[in-house]
Amino acid sequence: MAAPAATGSYIGEVKHQLRNGFGRYVYPNSFFQYEGEWKDGKKHGHGKFLMKDGSYYEGEFVNGEIEGNGFRYWASSGNEYCGQFSQGEVHGHGVMKYSDGALYEGEFYYGFRAGHGVLTDKGGQIYQGSFHNHMKHGEGEMFYKNGDHYQGDWVLDQHQGHGVMQSADGSLYEGQWRNGLFNGQGSIIHCSGVVYDGMWINGHPVGEATKLVILGEPVQEVVQRSSFTIEVQLQNNEGEVIEAENGRLLQIWAGVKHIQLSPTLSNTSLQLTEDLEEPLVETPYGYSAVSYPLVEYVLDSSTIASAESEITPVSSWNVKDSEVNSSKLDFLAETGSPCGLLDGTPDPSYDNEGKGTKHQEEGALYGFQDLPAEDKGSTPMVANKRVERGYAAFQNIALAAPPACYHPFMILDELEKKASKKSSSRTQSDKGTISQEKISESRSDVSVKLGGKSKKAQSGTDLQSVRLGDYVIMVKDVTSPPFLARTLPPAFMLLKVIPQKTSKKGARKEPYKVPSK
Repeated sequence: MAAPAATGSYIGEVKHQLRNGFGRYVYPNSFFQYEGEWKDGKKHGHGKFLMKDGSYYEGEFVNGEIEGNGFRYWASSGNEYCGQFSQGEVHGHGVMKYSDGALYEGEFYYGFRAGHGVLTDKGGQIYQGSFHNHMKHGEGEMFYKNGDHYQGDWVLDQHQGHGVMQSADGSLYEGQWRNGLFNGQGSIIHCSGVVYDGMWINGHPVGEATKLVILGEPVQEVVQRSSFTIEVQLQNNEGEVIEAENGRLLQIWAGVKHIQLSPTLSNTSLQLTEDLEEPLVETPYGYSAVSYPLVEYVLDSSTIASAESEITPVSSWNVKDSEVNSSKLDFLAETGSPCGLLDGTPDPSYDNEGKGTKHQEEGALYGFQDLPAEDKGSTPMVANKRVERGYAAFQNIALAAPPACYHPFMILDELEKKASKKSSSRTQSDKGTISQEKISESRSDVSVKLGGKSKKAQSGTDLQSVRLGDYVIMVKDVTSPPFLARTLPPAFMLLKVIPQKTSKKGARKEPYKVPSK
C-alpha cells in the first residue's frame, strides 16, 4: 500500500503510515532516490542510494544516515571506496581505489586520509605510514619506483625530521631533512665510496669541496732520476680544507708539451697531430700536453734480489722502503736504455749474456713489468688514491724512462736537427725550414739554465734517464659516479727536472717530496 508523499514518491512497505520495511523512494528533485530498508520513516538497514549522474552508495544506514560499512562510487572522478562510513562521510578503515590507478588502504577521517595507511600511487610507488589531511605526515616509509627507499619522518608530504634514504645506486644517507632535502646534521655513504659526515643546507654539504689543490709552489723542481711525492687537498672557495669528506678517488697524470708540426716538417718517422691516438690535454699554461709515463717507485725484496743477481754482485744495496743506493741508480742509468735507437736499430749497449736486457733492469728499478708486445707503448699508471679527511698523497712516484720512439721527444730531436743544419749553413734559403722563433722556442723546451749558461737536454738517442725540462703534473677527480653529480676540476702544476748533482760514492739519495705550503 502506498503512503501519501507530499515531498516525493514512495513505493513500498509502511507501518503506522510510516515507511517501514523495504521500499523505493524518489526525491522531489528526482536527482536522488533510495531503494532499501526503512524503519519508522527513515532509511535504516541495508540500502542503495542513487544519484542521477551515476554516482551511488550501497551499504548500511542508521536512522536515515549513511553509517557503517558500505560501497561508494563517484561518477565525476571514477573513484571507488569500500569500507566504513560515518554521517555520510568516508570515515574509519577502508580501501579507496582512484581512477588513475592509485590505491589507498587505511584509515580515513571524515573524507580525508588520516591515521595509518598504505598508499600505492599511479606510478607504483608505495608509502606506508601516517597520514594527516590526505598527506603523508608523521612516521612512514616510501618505496620509490626507481628503487630508492626512505624511512623516517614526514611533514605535509615531504621528508622532514630524521630519516634514512637508501638509494637505488647503493648510496645511503642518514640524518636530518627539511622540505624534502638534506638539512642539518647528516652523513652519506655514496655509491662511489665517498663518505661525508657533517652539516647540510638544502641538499648540499656545508663543507663542500669545490676544488683540488696541489700543495706547494706552482712550479717545483725535482732532481733527475729521483722519486717525488705530490700532496693534494680538497678545499672550498675560501681555501679551507674539507676534512669532513673521505673517499673521493683521485688520479695523477704527467705530460709534456705538445709541439704542432707543420706538414713540411713531417716525414715517415714523425706523425702529424691528427695521427696521434692519444688525446691531448689542455693545460692552464697556454699549450696542450701529451701523456708521459709515471711509475711507482717501489722495490720489494724479490725485486731487489733479482736486480742484484742480474746486474752486479754488489754485496749490499742498503735499501730501505723507497730509498735506493745512489750508486745503483747511477749504474742503471748509465748502462741501460728501454728502447733501440731512433732509426730502429738495436742499442749496441744491450747485453744479454745472462744479465737480461737493460729494459728489464730499468723495470726492476722502477717497479713496472716488461709488457707484452701488443701492450708496449702504453702508459704505466700509478695507482689512484682515495682522499682521507680532505687529503691525499701520491708518494714515491717517478717519471719513467721515455717509451720507445716517444713521439714528442722525436719531434724535439727533429727540430734540433733542423736548427743545427740551419745554423751551419747560413747562406741557404729559408724555404722548407721552420722560423727562427720556433727554433728558439723548441730549444728552450729542452734546455735548462745552469749558472747563467744554457745546457741542452740529452738527445733522443740517449734514453737511459729522464730528460731535463718541464713536465706537466695533473691530478683529477675520477670518482665514479661523481659525488653529488659533480666532478671537481683538475689541478695542475709544473715539475721541472734538474740535473742530478754528483754525489759521493755510496751516498744515499732521499726521495723528493713536493714541499707543502
